[in-house]
Amino acid sequence: MSPTIARARLESLLSAAQRQHVVIIGDAMLDVYLRGDVDRISPEAPVPVVRVRDRKLALGGAANVAQNVAALGAGCDLVAVIGNDGPGALLRERLQAGAMQDRSLVTVDRPTTTKTRVMARSQQLVRFDEEDDADLSADDVRRVLDAIERALPHATALVFEDYNKGVLVPAVIEGAIAMARTRGLPIVVDPKFRNFFTYRGATVFKPNRRELEGALGAAVDLEHPGALPATFARLGVEHLLLTLGERGMALISADGVVHRVPTTAREVYDVVGAGDTVTAYLATMLAAGATALEAAIVANYAAGVEVGKLGAATVSPDEVLQAFDQHQAMDAA
Repeated sequence: MSPTIARARLESLLSAAQRQHVVIIGDAMLDVYLRGDVDRISPEAPVPVVRVRDRKLALGGAANVAQNVAALGAGCDLVAVIGNDGPGALLRERLQAGAMQDRSLVTVDRPTTTKTRVMARSQQLVRFDEEDDADLSADDVRRVLDAIERALPHATALVFEDYNKGVLVPAVIEGAIAMARTRGLPIVVDPKFRNFFTYRGATVFKPNRRELEGALGAAVDLEHPGALPATFARLGVEHLLLTLGERGMALISADGVVHRVPTTAREVYDVVGAGDTVTAYLATMLAAGATALEAAIVANYAAGVEVGKLGAATVSPDEVLQAFDQHQAMDAA
């Protein structure tokens, strides 16, 4: 039987979420979408010519986690680096427009990570990435740690959102975890491969299955989880939340208990940004007093809403409640 949550408990957690403040540390990006039509091939090379009709800007990476936290009604600080450039100014403006704090952004001598997608008839033709993904310098690491120290007194939860762009180096990870644990904050990690085993002390560690198996160098058998204690020993975390795509999620605790949380998505239109939504809801629900299982269930409903939208999108508490009601009605039918 799939784990569930009572509607009254869900309402209580979503209400409490609006009194929380989440600090997100990681790689912020500016997403640019160029949409247009294709009706001819270039005479210069065998490539389509896209006549751009629309240009849209969106927050990506750790900034998308921040805007999902804000969509919940919670406060947030985004500790990230931007360049002294146009995309950095646009990212800062979009944070301010979304009622998010930009006080913890650190300006460094590197370009703001920007991903430009060229779309035609809802199909992505090409993506351009403008970035410097080298590890931050020692001076910039100190500035990031200073920003974290200034932000954490306001926090009720901490998030690490890693896209391997050089912000989450061991000194930043270990320093932030030590500060958060001193304050008793729940810590949620969305890792990538570079520093996968550096998050000891985290509350919920959220890789997808491919990322975990790549880091371990072995397949993960959830039906016969005998190897999981050794995995937890290497990771040093309290809970492992594996995202499994269309199969939902699996929440695994250090004692070996596995809870399967099947997807609630009714329609999958675009999976971009779904992981960011899950991370935002996990952290805010934990801050609001949810257990790890309750947080995973609520985050799963939010992800089911998000994948029905185009691009990286936010999910409101009302949408989560509506998805919950629809799912309960389908189960009762």
